[in-house]
Amino acid sequence: MTIGSLAESTQTRVETVRWYEKVGLLPPPARSSGNYRLYGPEHLRRLSFIRRGRALGFTVEQIRDLLALADDRDRSCGEVDTIARAHLADVERKLADLTRLASELREVIGQCGCGSVADCRIIEALSPLGEPA
Repeated sequence: MTIGSLAESTQTRVETVRWYEKVGLLPPPARSSGNYRLYGPEHLRRLSFIRRGRALGFTVEQIRDLLALADDRDRSCGEVDTIARAHLADVERKLADLTRLASELREVIGQCGCGSVADCRIIEALSPLGEPA
């Protein structure tokens, strides 16, 4: 399949497919006699894996490690578990930070009397030392 077909099949931009090749996540495809890239089912599977990993928030380096582990089918999945658990811990830390942020925003918004901007508690909370922006 062409790069356009591969990109469309995985809902990936063509530039992103090329970048994944450049950084070594996708193996170089075969070339046609006209020097066009020709992708096979292995590229589709691998790019789908990459896209799903990115959708779950894994970093490019984590995906690189997971792909290397996936390529060695006889290996223990303990390292996969370690990578996934570390990523989950990062996600949970971010969720805790976002929960605190939401609480702080709710408090500031709750103090808004919807009067004039000069008396706005939201602007005051965002301004250093309560000075106008």
